[in-house]
Amino acid sequence: MSKTNLEILREETSETHNRLDKAIMARNPFADTTRYGGFVQMQHLLHEAMRPLYSRADLAAIIPDLETLGRSDATTADLEDLSLPTPVAELSAPDFGAMPLPKALGALYVIEGSNLGAAFLLKAAKALGLSETHGARHLAGAPEGRARHWATFTTALNTLDLDESGRADLAEGARTAFDYTHKLAMHHIAA
Repeated sequence: MSKTNLEILREETSETHNRLDKAIMARNPFADTTRYGGFVQMQHLLHEAMRPLYSRADLAAIIPDLETLGRSDATTADLEDLSLPTPVAELSAPDFGAMPLPKALGALYVIEGSNLGAAFLLKAAKALGLSETHGARHLAGAPEGRARHWATFTTALNTLDLDESGRADLAEGARTAFDYTHKLAMHHIAA
């Protein structure tokens, strides 16, 4: 039996994903509000770079309610709550909006998958006195719940019929998103 697109993504990006997770947690972004502020600035730049994905018709044809899923506006509100300026993009971002469909879907997998892990991050943010309505909006779960949202997303991802080249592009798009996130984390979260 052939592997699903999700299985391919998990296998092909596990090393890059683990490296990112370890790098972020090593910087202890939830130690205090100053470190958390750097984390939110990093998240803002990431979500802004990926914003074009949420208005692509080709992705919207695959992912239900795509236009409602972006969290860039939530990161802006979180920055305002924390009295932080909107960060200037000092690192050049990949042009996620111009990626071919499989690569764009791989990048979307990264940003939408991050919402699953955000449940743990939200608990850490709450320990700093933040919440889904103040300072940690971008960590809030989807209205239908994180698990249901992820199931809907991955079902849609797996319905896309990709050949070997398309699956390679899918994984490459995800690795590009993980790598860019890693660069942002190293730049914006204090060591």
